[in-house]
Amino acid sequence: MAKFWNFVFFQAGWFACVLGAANQQVLWPVIGTLAYIAFHAWRSPSPRAELSLLLKALFFGICTDSLIMYLGYLDFRDDWPSPFLSPLWMWTLWVLVATTVNGSLSWLRGRPIWAAVLGAISGPLSYEAGIRLGAGGWGPGGQITGFILVGVVWAIAMPLFFYWGRTPIEQGLVKNL
Repeated sequence: MAKFWNFVFFQAGWFACVLGAANQQVLWPVIGTLAYIAFHAWRSPSPRAELSLLLKALFFGICTDSLIMYLGYLDFRDDWPSPFLSPLWMWTLWVLVATTVNGSLSWLRGRPIWAAVLGAISGPLSYEAGIRLGAGGWGPGGQITGFILVGVVWAIAMPLFFYWGRTPIEQGLVKNL
């Protein structure tokens, strides 16, 4: 059941943040989504490892989205906290995706090729859906190039998140006696 609820809360958080951004009302969707993320990390079998994964995903997401935005291939409707960085609601979505690594997408563990394929397809489609809902737009650099860049980023991100999300046992930090 935990995987089911992880999927449901992921979808709810995604829609809340995107629709909030489209309507310039991101405060409550971000707070609600962050509350779920905090609950998810707290309930994790290994909260410290989960928090590490979430923070790494956050940093990765800020860097990649900000770079694609800076290059002119993404245009977010919201520029808080800085016009030089992707917006806070996108940061929240990156962390929200990372909650699925040990949740609803755990079936991809040990399958980096499938994770990359899923990322390469679902990442750009998710951005396109957000754009069509009014949360942003493809920048002047072009939709096709932006779509491809987002696909490459997500093809890298998903296997990387699974690598970062390894349990302490998978990392060899816990020795069997």
